Amino acid sequence: MREFPADLGPVPTICQAPGHFYQARIPSKVSIVAVTYVVRNQAPVKPTRPMPTPKLILASGSPRRRQLLIEAGYSFDVVVPSESAEDLSSETARAADVDLSRLVPAARLVARLAWQKAVDVAERTTAGVLIACDTVAECDGYILGKPDDRDDAQRMLKHLSGREHHVYSGLCVWRLPDGRPDLRVATTTLRMDTLTDDALEEYLNSGAWQGKAGAFGYQDRLGWVHVVTGSESNVVGLPMELLTEMLAFKLL
Repeated sequence: MREFPADLGPVPTICQAPGHFYQARIPSKVSIVAVTYVVRNQAPVKPTRPMPTPKLILASGSPRRRQLLIEAGYSFDVVVPSESAEDLSSETARAADVDLSRLVPAARLVARLAWQKAVDVAERTTAGVLIACDTVAECDGYILGKPDDRDDAQRMLKHLSGREHHVYSGLCVWRLPDGRPDLRVATTTLRMDTLTDDALEEYLNSGAWQGKAGAFGYQDRLGWVHVVTGSESNVVGLPMELLTEMLAFKLL
């Protein structure tokens, strides 16, 4: 089972277009059905060209993250981060212009990895809105990433069986080339039923645990994993509610 060290170190403004309006004085005893404002001596308004919407770039090779964006109706490109983007000893890991010290270790980990993935892809991208994400599960202080093999998956699932646990996703949204990165963490609390030996063996044999944090996929509709609080899409690997909120600012 992969374990990570606990100490990871350090109302929009509405503008009204100018116009010359003449206000009518209306007697107090007259019933008002409709009031029309007449504009006089106003130059014709030239249609403005709409601002182009920057393209979205998903910094992930995850098919589940791609599917979530497709289902939400987004159009995007995919640029997969290099393997070095997950190296916690790299200089990039220590260069994040954000204070992660108040986050619990699991949240600090995913925030840092999302940042590193974003930086890695930003170095190969000229313009667009970059989306980078990293997700882990945590139970009783143990951080559970993707299992290395079947035995690792079995250990993770036995650890989660019958317990509440949390899923954390670090999400970085960055408008390139000159925007400031926005880095946040989404948290979902789940409860896993106590797994019988048969149920555990059946799931392990299916291979569905591969490539999934905590060795399970909520999108598989297993019936023995339940969301207590938080986002369901966060458990799948991309917190869509948080992403929508963050993109609302980056796409303006």
